[in-house]
Amino acid sequence: MTSIHMDHLSPPVESAEPPGPAPYAAPPPRLQPSLPRTWRSVIDGRERRLWTASLAGALLVAVAGVGILYLDDTGNQAAVRTLTTQNESLTGRNQNLNDELKTTQASLTSTLAELAQAKADLAHPSLSIWNVPQQIKGSTWYLAGGIPDTFTYHLKATSTGPMSVSILTLEQWTNANDCVQNTRATINYCAHHSGAVVSFLDVTNVNYDFHLAEGCADYLAVFTSASTVTVTPNVSVTYNPATAATGACS
Repeated sequence: MTSIHMDHLSPPVESAEPPGPAPYAAPPPRLQPSLPRTWRSVIDGRERRLWTASLAGALLVAVAGVGILYLDDTGNQAAVRTLTTQNESLTGRNQNLNDELKTTQASLTSTLAELAQAKADLAHPSLSIWNVPQQIKGSTWYLAGGIPDTFTYHLKATSTGPMSVSILTLEQWTNANDCVQNTRATINYCAHHSGAVVSFLDVTNVNYDFHLAEGCADYLAVFTSASTVTVTPNVSVTYNPATAATGACS
């Protein structure tokens, strides 16, 4: 018999410490189920359509907003133009009113001046008392007229030749007549050389305002000439009563 050698096998030696717990291992990731390619195409197309619709909606909203802003701006511009036109119209009307006011003020000023003049004329009216031309036929002729009391006497006259004009009191007029009777002198001399308030000798025109009769009824005017002349008078009076006696009456 064939001899077989056998090795001596020792039994395993057990560890003295018990084995620790096994380390924690994370669970494996959960796998998403893969979609079929057809489904994925449908979903992608739907997303694109939704995005396109959202973009179109946003564009419509933007366009609508721009349109509203445009209409609002157009309305505002029209309102501004209307207000500008109204303002220009009001400005023109205001200018017209100012012009009318200036015209009215000027007319009022003129009317007030005329009213003041009318009041003055009513308080001091002027009247013509002698305006008919008359002749003096030589040195023995004369023209005479009384000067009314309470009036300013406007002595104004022209003649075709030299004339003499004097304003006399009634007493001086009496002396002039006495001169003619007593000296055989002419009235052309005696009327102006027997006493006079004022005289204009050998003139062809006279223009003089006499005030002493405004408070006195004691005066007359006498016209004479050495030759035949025609006197053209323009004598008037203005009512202007004095507050006290004047001239020969004072």
